[in-house]
Amino acid sequence: MSRIGKHPVTIPSGVDVQLNDKDVTVKGSKGVMSMTFVDDVVVERVEDQIWVKPRDASQKARQMWGMQRTLLNNLVEGVSNGFTKKLEVVGVGYRAAVQGNTLTLNLGFSHDVNYPIPEGIEIKCPSPTTIEVSGSNKQRVGQVAAEIRSYRKPEPYKGKGVKYADEFIFRKEGKKK
Repeated sequence: MSRIGKHPVTIPSGVDVQLNDKDVTVKGSKGVMSMTFVDDVVVERVEDQIWVKPRDASQKARQMWGMQRTLLNNLVEGVSNGFTKKLEVVGVGYRAAVQGNTLTLNLGFSHDVNYPIPEGIEIKCPSPTTIEVSGSNKQRVGQVAAEIRSYRKPEPYKGKGVKYADEFIFRKEGKKK
């Protein structure tokens, strides 16, 4: 039995959910999102909760059950609260700035790295060494944060690079004389 799937998705106030057989559309203050459920799950709405259940006892239905419930929960949370990933830029002379629709990164290369901000994603730089990536789609927020981090991953000796705010970098000892 799925530990995640057996819990209902609670619909907060201010969020409108439309269920049409296998399609769901969620509207909230942060936008409109939709998804299509697989054939192996049954979705039903009871007052302000949505229950996702497997259609039968097959292995495929049980596998899809928890995942489809999580995807639906991410839609509801995304249009109501949104998602945020925080990145830190560590290193002497390393900094980030948002200029118009472009994130400019100085990461120790001979040139600046310009990252075009995609649609539906908002990037802020409260300080030159922090980056906040936010949006209503959890997958896209995580993907954009991973792409920014990939320009200069943190190295284990001095910890220089772009890292997630909650990431721990295991430090190595340098060579001995």
